[in-house]
Order: sequence, then C-alpha cells, then structure tokens
Amino acid sequence: MTDYETIIHVRSEARARVLIAALRAHGFSPREIADGGLPGVGGALSGTGVPVAVPENEAGDARPLAEALLRDMEG
Repeated sequence: MTDYETIIHVRSEARARVLIAALRAHGFSPREIADGGLPGVGGALSGTGVPVAVPENEAGDARPLAEALLRDMEG
C-alpha cells in the first residue's frame, strides 16, 4: 500500500480538482479527493481547505509545482 503525504491545502474543491489534473499532467499520482463522509461533501469543511496528497516519494517534487500552479490560479 502506498503512503500519501499532503502537499498543499486548497480553499475550493473546484481548484483542488484542477490542481490534481495539472499534477497528473506533469506525471504525478495525486490521490482523488475524498468525500467528507457525506455524499458531495468534500474536505473543505475542516477549515484548512481540501488536502491534495501524492505518494510520499513524489512529495518533494510535487509540492513546489503545486504551490506555483496554485499561485498562478489565484493570480
């Protein structure tokens, strides 16, 4: 089983999904967004945002890319 590491928290689930698609396009393997226990309720209810996680061995390279992509999305 692969261990995942959260590399960034994103305020909106829509942006998190775009970020996940972009990470996949760059060759990373991010985890799908998990529902918060209720259908249609994502992790945004936690107050920290939606966590984006990749396998631990990808985290060091994926984190700076995710941060840069998110800055571009918010800019």
